[in-house]
Amino acid sequence: MSMQYSVSVGGITPTAAACTLAFVNPGVSRSLAFLRAWAGQSVNATSAQQRIQLNTQVTAFPTLTSATPVPHTLSDPVSVITGGTGGAAGTSGTNASAEGAGSKTIIYHDTFNVLNGWLWVPTPKDVIVLNASAASGFGLHVPVAVSPAGAWSWGVTFEQLG
Repeated sequence: MSMQYSVSVGGITPTAAACTLAFVNPGVSRSLAFLRAWAGQSVNATSAQQRIQLNTQVTAFPTLTSATPVPHTLSDPVSVITGGTGGAAGTSGTNASAEGAGSKTIIYHDTFNVLNGWLWVPTPKDVIVLNASAASGFGLHVPVAVSPAGAWSWGVTFEQLG
């Protein structure tokens, strides 16, 4: 089984500040390998640069909108990760309304033009793995408010290991 899942949203306005766009926190049973992350907008044709980053975060976690991972193979079981709003172990969510006081460790900084969108697909040696019971979640984060505000889409894809 492939055991690959995505947490994504489309056509929404991100919180009007620096915010975690997507957050997945491994539970106690399975490690997670993060295979892809993306972001883009469809609100207008104005060129602008946008900062983005991949990070880990320890407690306290962001306050999120619950988002349940969707399997890539329809015959796969539901993910061990469930939708949740508090960023707790074994949960995922999007569009943080509060970042929480937990320390962020930035793994990958980048910048992109909003007309092109952003896509991160690591080579095999660059895949980010969070171990089960790591007490740390994976975040797709914009360190400054998105511009332009409006209809954005983003997400992350992960594989359940073990």
